[in-house]
Amino acid sequence: MDAAEFRRHGHEIIDWIADYLEHADRYPVMARTRPGEIRDLIPASAPEAGEDMERIFADFQRDILPGVTHWNHPRFFAYFPANNSGPSILGELLSAGLGVNAMLWQTSPAATELEERVVSWLAQLVGIPDSFSGVIQDTASTATLCALLCAREKTTAFRTNERGAVGGDTLRIYASGEAHSSITKGARIAGFGADNVVAVGIDGDRALDPGDLAARIEADLAAGLTPCAVVATVGTTGCTAIDPVGLIGPVARRHNLWLHVDAALAGTAAILPEKRWLFNGLAHADSVVFNPHKWMFTNFDCSAYFVRDPEHLERTMAIHPEYLKTGRDREVTNYMDWGIQLGRRFRALKLWFVLRNFGARKIREMVAAHIALANDFAAWVDAAPDWERLAPVPVNTVCFRCKPAGMTNEDELAALNREILDRVNQAGVIYLTHTRLDEVFTLRLSVGQTRTTAEHVATAWTELQKAAAG
Repeated sequence: MDAAEFRRHGHEIIDWIADYLEHADRYPVMARTRPGEIRDLIPASAPEAGEDMERIFADFQRDILPGVTHWNHPRFFAYFPANNSGPSILGELLSAGLGVNAMLWQTSPAATELEERVVSWLAQLVGIPDSFSGVIQDTASTATLCALLCAREKTTAFRTNERGAVGGDTLRIYASGEAHSSITKGARIAGFGADNVVAVGIDGDRALDPGDLAARIEADLAAGLTPCAVVATVGTTGCTAIDPVGLIGPVARRHNLWLHVDAALAGTAAILPEKRWLFNGLAHADSVVFNPHKWMFTNFDCSAYFVRDPEHLERTMAIHPEYLKTGRDREVTNYMDWGIQLGRRFRALKLWFVLRNFGARKIREMVAAHIALANDFAAWVDAAPDWERLAPVPVNTVCFRCKPAGMTNEDELAALNREILDRVNQAGVIYLTHTRLDEVFTLRLSVGQTRTTAEHVATAWTELQKAAAG
């Protein structure tokens, strides 16, 4: 592909993306294809001869697009926001065009130094203390794994890095039963074992109970086990419960445990002065993560990970073969030493585009609007006689169910709400997902897509009522 052809097709695809972002609501939110349907449209082997871009792009629209679930859709209320924006896409395009590998300062000084600056901007915007240093990871799952590895090496004085898991060391991780599955996955990968992730009790707001945390740590010590780390969640995936970091922190400090704060979704809300309390107690933490790619209009992937002691992180992660050494290493940051990956994408560029093009004021306005819409929806649920809300709404997610008068059997209620969920999703107008709270089948509505408005949330409520009516 020469420059002229690249330019022509580039314009065509940019035009298509612009139209798509403006009119994503023309599509069913959730893909309606059957398992294997898209795969069967694609030849079993790669083409021997090259094909022209017109044909490839036409096949994309005909064969691939029907199998896309539209996370950009303004009526996408499932899972969590994973929004993006024009400036983010343009920044991503430039990053792809440059093809930078941001592993070392020397491999592209601009990538490293821009990353240093934009993570500092993020910390200021959401109230992360300036005693923390930041790096952009791909996802919060990776950041949590980094935190668990750092915790492991702190507890074992770097013995595990050198000699592997040592017999007799049974290291324990504590997190609420509402915490994200990435903690258990990280425990498996880091060698703790899933059985050593201790589910701490929760309170009436579904937040981790510091008293139960302290009791479980004491019980493990008495049993000859080794407490290692606590993961506090600021905005659980299921129902956005907020663990009390300010109360958890002293317990972790008393036992010299690593405290990691997972604020993957809700951290963005701390950009609002009235939500800054979400990070109360962060001074106790050793690490914290939140995802601009969830709710800060920056397309996936872009996860901001902050640590109090970057030297400990580097000592945990760094390996320096001769071919990666440079004459500048003592003067600069080499982000390959701050995470799992050696090769790193130039993610800071798209985040810089977003923060500059939106400005902090606009981001605050949009996040506040999403929270207000979630509260409106919660109020409709509260006022409806045959519906009930099942959890508080501290940020943007409402947990609820249909509960007709006189229906008390939990199996019947679960079946009814599962049927409602299937009906609304198959209709294609909105897309919701579910969770279970105390084994109760629970519908969830998460507000946060870039173009979601009051009209879209009202449509969701109408669709749910229609589905409940049969």
